[in-house]
Amino acid sequence: MEQREMSGDTVMTRIGQAIMLLHAGDREEARNRFGALWSEIGECGDALHRCTLAHYMADTQDDPGDELAWDLRALTAAEAPTGGPAAERDASAVRALVPLLHLNLAADYVKLQRFEAAGIHLDRAWGTAGVLEDDGYGDTVRAFLGRMEQRLRGGTPDG
Repeated sequence: MEQREMSGDTVMTRIGQAIMLLHAGDREEARNRFGALWSEIGECGDALHRCTLAHYMADTQDDPGDELAWDLRALTAAEAPTGGPAAERDASAVRALVPLLHLNLAADYVKLQRFEAAGIHLDRAWGTAGVLEDDGYGDTVRAFLGRMEQRLRGGTPDG
């Protein structure tokens, strides 16, 4: 069990390093590292790893359709049943990502001018927002949800 957790920590460390590259503006290198990690952990890896990796991989995409595909992978990973020693610890972290994942999907669908699909995911984001804590992360996600709500339902879907 300890070796598995150490391995998991290593994966999250490597994901974090690629995230730092992404935030520093090196999208191509971040995309390459995320791709290599995805190949290593695969579709059957830990849900938190797959969810986090796919979520950030979406941000490295140039094509809105590719971004959507990665965001859908992130949501699929978040909704997949998990098992193993890290599952309980990771489950609450994954649950806290679900509103943001739906929000990202809403944004993807807006980019693709699929406003009905965007509205569906915005509703799902609000429906899962109850898991968010009253902290910086929760406040930020709720603020983004409010902005997307205004954008979609406030009469300005384009901007």
